[in-house]
Amino acid sequence: MRAAQLILSLSLLIVLHEFGHFVPARLFKTRVEKFYLFFDWKFSLLKKKVGETEWGIGWIPLGGYVKIAGMVDESMDTEQLAKPAEPWEFRAKPAWQRLIIMLGGIIVNVIVGFVLFIMVTAIWGEEKVNISQMQHGIAVHPYMEQYGFRSGDKILAVDGEKTESIGKLGTEILIFNKKDFKVQHADGKIENIHLPDDIGSKMWNNGAEKETFNFRYFLGKVNSVEPKSDANKLDFKKNDKILAINGQKIMFIDELSSILYKNKGKKVDITFKRDGKEITKSIRVPKEGLKGAFYKGKITQDTSAIYTQYYGFGESISHGIEKGYKMIYSNVAQFKYVFTSKGATSIGGVGSMGKLFPPVWNWEAFWTLTAFLSMMLAVMNLLPIPALDGGHVIFLIYEIITRRPAPQKVLEIAQYVGIFLLLGLMLYANGKDIIGAFS
Repeated sequence: MRAAQLILSLSLLIVLHEFGHFVPARLFKTRVEKFYLFFDWKFSLLKKKVGETEWGIGWIPLGGYVKIAGMVDESMDTEQLAKPAEPWEFRAKPAWQRLIIMLGGIIVNVIVGFVLFIMVTAIWGEEKVNISQMQHGIAVHPYMEQYGFRSGDKILAVDGEKTESIGKLGTEILIFNKKDFKVQHADGKIENIHLPDDIGSKMWNNGAEKETFNFRYFLGKVNSVEPKSDANKLDFKKNDKILAINGQKIMFIDELSSILYKNKGKKVDITFKRDGKEITKSIRVPKEGLKGAFYKGKITQDTSAIYTQYYGFGESISHGIEKGYKMIYSNVAQFKYVFTSKGATSIGGVGSMGKLFPPVWNWEAFWTLTAFLSMMLAVMNLLPIPALDGGHVIFLIYEIITRRPAPQKVLEIAQYVGIFLLLGLMLYANGKDIIGAFS
């Protein structure tokens, strides 16, 4: 089901992206020889020629393309480029027209993203949280406790704005540099917490970028234990019920995570119930934490604080545009984390993208994730890498500024380098997914 949603989503976005190149090319009377969903190396699954353009579906599901006559692209048709330029070829058109043709796909992806965010907001509204109705407060990542946050807190405001979401608060810090928090602790005391300027990098390097804040879950019995995991080596069994660590009673999963996080590499006494008997064991917590055990955690009744805010058509437009802008900004801002040693290991391929979708068909999730992927594709395609639209754009801007085109040989070499880089990245990312699936 996840695969079906991913394929449909990407197919829609690829076709729309390529139409973004096709339409201005035809408006400027440039011949488009092929329009393909997926790549057709050696042969295609379906094809039909209509006018000057061959429309088809390839057999390699790694994207799609339009082959524009007289353009250095992934087809590497150097034979055609060796001949004098014809008036209907890409290379014969003014630089400003070629620039519009190359930017067309990116512009369409951005427009599609905005339209889908507006549509999702208009149809399904926006999920929000009434913080004042939460009895147990929020779960806090152990790393964030050093700044004054505690599990059980209620975050009343962020940078002076009322808190209406919990799961997005980590992103607000990591990407949007939110630093000032108004917090109500479990004892009712209200405190203003100001985070340091480099908090985003610190969270990223210490694994606090995920589950920074969340709803609280009661700690149930051990549901399963992964073979060869730390939990398995420490003899945890299914249906064990952890009661206390070092004599401190535990009610919530976040309390367990906090104690284990603070005691990495240290010995602790864990008291748990097995087959009706209480057992206490002294164990050394692995430096990576106690991984491999999954719990039957029941979420607290605080989910009753969640409600859906519906909007009129005009409000949906403004909220949808705001979501789209934030998505573009976050896709750009995250590069400061991607280009780190941890970022390189976090890159995923098709498998990772598929996991974004729910295991059951959900139209709201489908269109929301399609909007997200559309914005992501726009940003990725704008990167100044040869073989991507952004690489072509750089050469065209150079031509417009210097009033002379880049040498044909340079364009061909750049295209080869770009294809090599992209194939290498795809092999690395998808290889990681495959290895991860087996390990």
